[in-house]
Amino acid sequence: MRIHLVRKETLELFAQGNVQSRSAFTEWLNKLKYAEWHAPGDILSTFPSADLLGNGSNRVVFDIGGNKYRLIAKYAFGDKQIHLFVCWIGTHAAYSKLCKEGEQYIVRIYKKMKDGNT
Repeated sequence: MRIHLVRKETLELFAQGNVQSRSAFTEWLNKLKYAEWHAPGDILSTFPSADLLGNGSNRVVFDIGGNKYRLIAKYAFGDKQIHLFVCWIGTHAAYSKLCKEGEQYIVRIYKKMKDGNT
């Protein structure tokens, strides 16, 4: 099934504010465009370094740009397509901070963080 990326504009906004990330996100989007998933495990066939989060969260963490950036998304497999909702984007350091605080499972919306990372 094809993937429908919800809130693609959040990637574009992040890339505008972090110009050095633009090519990495373009590459990620190109892979996503041609991906064919039928189950959560198929995400790993397209993005081997992705991490499927547990606790019934239906979330995946993508390593982007050689692990410089992280993207948390929630996935929903439907009858005809998969919806991939962008929940959070940031640097690896910002993601590590998020994990320290245990928020990687509960972050729900894209937001600008205080330290300039998103």
